[in-house]
Amino acid sequence: MSCCGTSRSPNTKSAPIGTLQPFPITHQPTAHPGISPFTEKSSFHPPSISPPPATHSLFRVNGNQSPPPPSSTTHGSAAPSPPPIAPQFGAFNQNSTVDVTGSLSPLRRPSPSHPASGNPNLLSTYQSSAPLSNSSMDEGKVSVSIDFGTTFSGVAYGSSRIAAGKVQQILHWPGSMETFRKVPTCIVYDERGQVLAWGLEAKNANPVPGSIKCEWFKLFLEPHALRDQSAVDPRLPPLPPGKKPIHLIVDFLYCMWEYAKEQITREIGVVADLDSADVWLTVPAAWDARGCEMMRDAAITAGLVRSVGARDRDWRDRLHIITEPEAAAVHCAHLTDLHKLKPSQTFMICDAGGGTVDLAVYQILGQLATLEIAEMCARSGANCGSLFLDLRFRELVRTLLADHPAHLDAASLAYFMHAFSETEKLAYRGEMDDDPDDPHVGLFNGELSIPGNLLRREVFDPVVNQVTNEEGQSRIDALLLVGGFSGSGYLFKRVEEQFGRRVKVIARPSDADTATARGAAQYGLARRPLVSSVVAPRSYMMKVS
Repeated sequence: MSCCGTSRSPNTKSAPIGTLQPFPITHQPTAHPGISPFTEKSSFHPPSISPPPATHSLFRVNGNQSPPPPSSTTHGSAAPSPPPIAPQFGAFNQNSTVDVTGSLSPLRRPSPSHPASGNPNLLSTYQSSAPLSNSSMDEGKVSVSIDFGTTFSGVAYGSSRIAAGKVQQILHWPGSMETFRKVPTCIVYDERGQVLAWGLEAKNANPVPGSIKCEWFKLFLEPHALRDQSAVDPRLPPLPPGKKPIHLIVDFLYCMWEYAKEQITREIGVVADLDSADVWLTVPAAWDARGCEMMRDAAITAGLVRSVGARDRDWRDRLHIITEPEAAAVHCAHLTDLHKLKPSQTFMICDAGGGTVDLAVYQILGQLATLEIAEMCARSGANCGSLFLDLRFRELVRTLLADHPAHLDAASLAYFMHAFSETEKLAYRGEMDDDPDDPHVGLFNGELSIPGNLLRREVFDPVVNQVTNEEGQSRIDALLLVGGFSGSGYLFKRVEEQFGRRVKVIARPSDADTATARGAAQYGLARRPLVSSVVAPRSYMMKVS
């Protein structure tokens, strides 16, 4: 039985909903995007599901009774404010009367305290097991990557002087003592437009009067959204008054970067010359020049790169844009199964993330170990990331509980959504989860049971079908699934069923959700570009299908 948590009114008796059969969840779920793998079997019953992560008060973050003003001190030094926005951001700046400088003063959170470890390898970072050879890296060069995602974001870094060139990731973040490979792309503002919290603290914050939680704002930079703002999915949360999507991106990047600098410096000390580090920012494959330029301007405004002196005239060139599948290809090139391929053969990277699914086909030109490959074509599939499973599930719950409004209050709906997002979304595998002998369907004692075939038809298939259709009938020799959504057991099962007979290798690395961040940092360590120029120019992008 799929039991999506327990509502806030457990004693309310309600009649069963529907007549279809539910399914049991008894197997171990795949790791959630950005969260360390589960170590025990998951049950979708209330005792095994933690309540929704609404555990932080915005006015008691990090032990403070109230949020300090932007000019307050952190660790004994004044918290820096980002520079005022200089670049123009196209349509998002038209007729804007907001005080931009005032809206870009996010709070700088102190690093959380962590117990000391006697093992020098147990850092608050994750080390890649596949470094580049020393001969292909610049001595002492620091490369930092930011995988800015629709639902989760992460930071990776590396240097020839650190762990023999192994790429590492930040794992500890403000708001939790646990380790997370990624943090929610989420930010909370007060009624004045000032940042109250970001990342985990924002996602887990109790709502307070006047505060606004913002998520999924990366989707506003999709090409169709930039061309026509009315094309933006109406299910996306509204923006705060007077804010443009680019303002939210600047604020989030600033908060994340300031914290990342603290963590990297803590881990590697004086080796971390972050003022002169190369910074790599990932973007979807099908973003046009306008979206990439807006993202670049936002990153510069957020302070990801800065001038270190009067002679540092090329400081902006230290910020690089790399597509998400290209970065993932760098990481996946070290997979053993991929080494079975020979020159002239092709492989596809399917980067299934929270908001979009990016596809790119590469042809091997020479040595795969040094990534002598060429990109043949690339494209993005809109509205088929894992986020849209959440949105469809919310619509389904509202439909099923239409006759039970007591269970559609904000707290109960958030609880059901949390249970689905944290467990069921990646654990569900399809028909094998249906149980025709279980008569319990609907709402019983506050516990919601949804039939497996109904969940598949209304939630999973509409999204997964888009992914498999995007992959099309192209002739490829290997297909690699990466990104947070790639952890879906049902998605992987469907891909195997559809492509298993004609694709020699279908693989999903164990760290698929962080392949983009780690690959981008690894890309930056090389002395020369690892991926050759695109064979099919992006202005005449070839379709995969």
